[in-house]
Amino acid sequence: MELIDFILHVDQHLLEFVRDYGTWVYAILFLIIFVETGLVVMPLLPGDSLLFAAGAIAATGAMDPVLLSILLFIAAVMGDSLNYQIGRYIGPRVFSMNLRFIKRDHLLKTQSFFEKHGGKTIIFARFLPIIRTFAPFIAGVSHMQYSRFLMFNVIGGAAWILSFVWLGFFFGNLPVIKDNFTYVIFAIIGISMLPAVLEMLRQYWPNNKPKAKN
Repeated sequence: MELIDFILHVDQHLLEFVRDYGTWVYAILFLIIFVETGLVVMPLLPGDSLLFAAGAIAATGAMDPVLLSILLFIAAVMGDSLNYQIGRYIGPRVFSMNLRFIKRDHLLKTQSFFEKHGGKTIIFARFLPIIRTFAPFIAGVSHMQYSRFLMFNVIGGAAWILSFVWLGFFFGNLPVIKDNFTYVIFAIIGISMLPAVLEMLRQYWPNNKPKAKN
């Protein structure tokens, strides 16, 4: 199963998981969220769309939405905590290495975002693909106090999981959404990427304004 196909048809693949694996689907979803947030080499897993689709499927009775929310919240918090620890102990060396699966540009952009917004980045990053995976790593590299990091981690994890799961639960099965789910996935990805795009444009624009003539 190709990653792009999984992302664009995540609702169909989740239904297959429920049909083929039954209650083990909770463990599968737990693992996906944990890996996306916990391993800095896996920033492209479909977190936002996966949560929305899971909520929509839970609304059909295939999964318990409360249990789903609790388990995925735990996975998100544990994932960020693991990523923080990895960043704390091996992060400085990663910046000086040319690794295939960790792009140095992503690390530098996330570090800049972190320096600008501080601890709140851990909350904001939950809603930003790629930065979501690198933010806790950078927090570890920066030796952010763990108790402070954990507070932002818990708040951000709860906001991210609950918002997408329950939006999917209440709206994912509306005919207009269900019949156009692929377009909804594109919209979710686009909206999630918008803040990062706007930030890049904001940084680019001042340096390219035409100079005023005397």
